[in-house]
Amino acid sequence: MGHKIHPLGFRLGVTQNHCSHWFARPKYYSEFIAGDRKIRDFIDKYVRENLRGSFSYGGITRIEIQRKTDLLRIKIHTGFPNLFMEDHGLGIDQLKANLQNALNYKEQKLHLTLEEIDKPYGEPKIIAEHIALQLEDRVAFRRAVKKAIELAGGANNKGIKIQVAGRLDGNEIARVEWTREGRVPSQTIRARIRYCCYSARTIYGVLGIKVWVLHDDE
Repeated sequence: MGHKIHPLGFRLGVTQNHCSHWFARPKYYSEFIAGDRKIRDFIDKYVRENLRGSFSYGGITRIEIQRKTDLLRIKIHTGFPNLFMEDHGLGIDQLKANLQNALNYKEQKLHLTLEEIDKPYGEPKIIAEHIALQLEDRVAFRRAVKKAIELAGGANNKGIKIQVAGRLDGNEIARVEWTREGRVPSQTIRARIRYCCYSARTIYGVLGIKVWVLHDDE
């Protein structure tokens, strides 16, 4: 049997930092964890339904949450901040208002900010979203993966590995296909590897997409 571990949890404290920054008493700890999960799910759903289309995608790579006594600070790292500009009332202000109403954060001050990423195609989640959109538009998976590797190569990455699983190209038997460009040392703890697991909802079923990106070695 294989001994598998999450690539980011494996490097936590070495090359990977936490996405949530707060302290809580034991009786409130589980409540805060569930609240952080709801915030991230709400933002992802909002972007998927309102800001993402067939020619563009949200580009959210990381959502950092910082809690204080009366302040909830949320920082969204995105490669395409222009999508969050005001357009038909679907910008960052509308997202903040919907988040306060849906999750009932009226007692706490909510501070929502955007941070732009210099090289968006160096982030695995953006690459995975790009592949998912191509697969949902019935593009052959090999062509979609090849295009994603070309985009990632322009971001000066040291290596990239992409794995797609499911009913590829509509075949009745599900299988797993993967390809790699450059080096991706998965067992090296000090390797700055970014990882993402994403799903594409096609007419044949759900396809799983996993992306590993090597930025550099410390």
